[in-house]
Amino acid sequence: MSKLVLQTDFGISDGAVSAMYGVAISVNPALRIFDLTHDIPEYNIWEASYRLYQTVTYWPEETVFVSVVDPGVGTDRLSIVVKTADNQYIVTPDNGTLTHIKHHIGIKEARIIDEKINRLPRSGESYTFHGRDVYAYTGARLASNIITYEQVGPIINVEDIVELPKPDARIENEAIIGNIDILDIRFGNLWTNINRRLFKEATIKYGDSLEVTITNNQQQVYKNIMTFGRSFADSRLGEPLIYVNSLDKLGVALNQGSFAKAYHIKTGADWKISIRKT
Repeated sequence: MSKLVLQTDFGISDGAVSAMYGVAISVNPALRIFDLTHDIPEYNIWEASYRLYQTVTYWPEETVFVSVVDPGVGTDRLSIVVKTADNQYIVTPDNGTLTHIKHHIGIKEARIIDEKINRLPRSGESYTFHGRDVYAYTGARLASNIITYEQVGPIINVEDIVELPKPDARIENEAIIGNIDILDIRFGNLWTNINRRLFKEATIKYGDSLEVTITNNQQQVYKNIMTFGRSFADSRLGEPLIYVNSLDKLGVALNQGSFAKAYHIKTGADWKISIRKT
C-alpha cells in the first residue's frame, strides 16, 4: 500500500491539514496517510529537520514524507523532492529542513518540483499554501506511482541543498562539548547532539558522577552534578540524570519532572552543554 506521512507547523485547530488530506485522497482514495506531527513550533525549520531525522529510518522503503515548515513560501526558495540513502522520499521546501537527513542518513538524489506538471489543478493564483497545492499533491502522486521520481522535475546537485548551521559534538580539555538539539517535549527532557560513542571515548561509565554545565550565548544557565544512568530508575524522584535516548544520543532529564521548564532551557546552536567527570 502507498504511504504518505505529513509534517507541518500548521496545528490542527483549522482546516489546513484537512485540506492536505483532501488533496492527497483526491489523487488516490486508497492512499494511506499518517501524521508525523503538526505541532512543530511556527517557522521552526530546525525542529522540522530534527523530527524527520527522528522518524524516517523507522518507516519502510518508498515511504513518501511531506514536510511543510515554510516561512519563505512565495519567495524564490526551491520546492524539492529528495531520495534518501534508505530509499525514502521527502517533499519539502529547500530551506534547511533536510539538514539532519543530509548529515546523518544521506541523500542520493534531489529534484526540483516542476509546478507546470505537479501543482493542484485549478489551485488559482495563491502562492501561500504550497503545502496543499504543491507538496501534498506531488507527494500523493509520487506515493501512488502516478508519477515516477524522474517526473518530479529537473535534477539538482545534492551538495547545493540548503543546510542550517549544525555544530558537531567534540571532546575538548577533558570535557565533552555539545548542543541542546531538541526537547522531548511532553516530558521536558533535553536531547543533545552528543553521541554515546563520545562517552566511551571519554571512558565515562554508567554510575559515574558528572559535572553538567549549560550555557546560552556563553552565559551560564545551569551547573550541577548528576549521575550517568541507564534509566530514570537510577535517580531519585526529582533528581537530574544523564541517560542515552532513543536515538543513541545523550539526554538530560529530571526524574518525573520537566528539566526544560524547571531551568528555562531551549534548543539550537546557541545552547551549549559541557559534560566532564567530577
